Amino acid sequence: MAAVLAPRIKVRRIGGAIGAELSGFDLTHGHDTALIAEIRAAWLEHGVVFLRNQPLAPAGFQAFAEQFGEVVEYPFVRGIDGHPLIIPVMKLPHERNNFGGIWHTDTAYLETPPMATLLIARELPPYGGDTLFASGTAAYEALSPGMQRMLAGLKGVNTSAKADVTKTREDRIKDAPTELSRKELIAEHPVVRTHPETGRKALYVNTAHTERFAGMTAEESAPLLAYLHAHQVRPEFTCRFTWQVGDIALWDNRCVLHNPVNDYHGHKRLMHRVTLKGDRPA
Repeated sequence: MAAVLAPRIKVRRIGGAIGAELSGFDLTHGHDTALIAEIRAAWLEHGVVFLRNQPLAPAGFQAFAEQFGEVVEYPFVRGIDGHPLIIPVMKLPHERNNFGGIWHTDTAYLETPPMATLLIARELPPYGGDTLFASGTAAYEALSPGMQRMLAGLKGVNTSAKADVTKTREDRIKDAPTELSRKELIAEHPVVRTHPETGRKALYVNTAHTERFAGMTAEESAPLLAYLHAHQVRPEFTCRFTWQVGDIALWDNRCVLHNPVNDYHGHKRLMHRVTLKGDRPA
């Protein structure tokens, strides 16, 4: 009979609905398939996991990300020198808007949005700069049966050009534009998405990208979208993470929203980000 190995990682939940800190390992000394499997299991269970004090160089950060899926390009900003698939998520002291500073799931305007996102902290302000996360799964499960039935047949029209989100990427597009930087990308996805691995359903709309429901005008869609946007970020569905340099966050973009808090004007914050290839929401 094969021996059963004890779990290597320690898991500490930080929210009732979402989020856990993982510890008990050092990625700078490498990783094996068993460790990756444990991290992946915790990620699927908790939606977002935080790996404290893992100061991987860019090559090591990308190699770690590749253990979970295929790293893909971000359409609007060029990657860092030598690592085109790693993009800088940065706010400089003179800037007022932070990159992606609004509740969203990453690039929901793509036909196949990313499965997951990984972020590593490189430079941090002396205060502030936390990131909020929200569970689309918990938000969906808290809806009434009647609301769940109504949403089941709806699709959301997601665009890259909503004003509130375009202004959050203007500074980085100015520094490192791509061929797609000024184009509008649009995709329709189910308002309720079924997770392909866990089978759980999640709300899949977000205030940054979802413009309206398919077959309806923006004006007709606005009241219900406003309710859903407010509902899905209720405090009991969220957690908050305070970064330290070298920390890594891995979140499931299929069922998790996030919002970086813009409360550190006059200071620099630099993160490196990679996204992993996903599938078409269903």
